[in-house]
Amino acid sequence: MTENTQIFKALSDNSRLRILKALQSRHLCVCEIRELLKLANSTVSQHLKILKDAGFIVEEKDGKWVNYMINPRPDDKRISSILSSLDFWINDELMIVKDKNIIIKLDRNIICAS
Repeated sequence: MTENTQIFKALSDNSRLRILKALQSRHLCVCEIRELLKLANSTVSQHLKILKDAGFIVEEKDGKWVNYMINPRPDDKRISSILSSLDFWINDELMIVKDKNIIIKLDRNIICAS
């Protein structure tokens, strides 16, 4: 798959766009993202893999957690450009606004324990 195709594939799914916007707020673990999107762990993991392979996100181990976050230094300048323009394109969409309110309340210590 060409790099351009990989980038556009990563952006072609509403759940992946929601993940990117959520990770612009703060780092999240799979359980928190699952809770936000109301999707199965396996589905969330597949979305994260696509975003990671395209260079949009990175993961970092922190004790028992694996935190996902926006890639602070993507190798591809197109990724930085897209990430910086997400607010322009989708920041005011109703689902993104709702997600922001949910993200504030997400507590991995409660969510991941169940």
